[in-house]
Amino acid sequence: MDRIKEKMNALRLEADESQAKVEELQAKVKTLEQENLSKEQEIISLNHKNQLLETRVETLETENEDHKRTISGRQSDINQSESLQRKVQLLEEEAEEADKNLRETHEKLRQTDVKSGHYERKVTALEASRDQWETKYEEMAKKYTEVQEALEEFQRDIANI
Repeated sequence: MDRIKEKMNALRLEADESQAKVEELQAKVKTLEQENLSKEQEIISLNHKNQLLETRVETLETENEDHKRTISGRQSDINQSESLQRKVQLLEEEAEEADKNLRETHEKLRQTDVKSGHYERKVTALEASRDQWETKYEEMAKKYTEVQEALEEFQRDIANI
């Protein structure tokens, strides 16, 4: 009798632990989904920044070409052209860095998606395990009730003897 109670208590503890683990994993999935959303927003922001930088680069390149055509050999015009070329180079470097950040962010997003899928599968497996334990618990509770009734009937029969 005590062994059955101990087993039932153990099953209850396992069911509680499984439920706690499910809740923990659901929280992790939610966190990963929020991180995923944040990464997507960061990608959108970096794409927009990249487009602005590319537009700026094109504008500066256009300006640079215009200045090259109008240079009449004066040193001040040459210095201005060199300055614009440096700006173009810096902006190209910034654009390359933005592209690099975009690729890294995209990779992190992909990894987050993979992790999210992994945790979703874990949650599903744990929920199935929890359901099995609940079924086993219900069966054990039913068996316990049946044994209890048989014991009471046996005690009545002995008392009648």
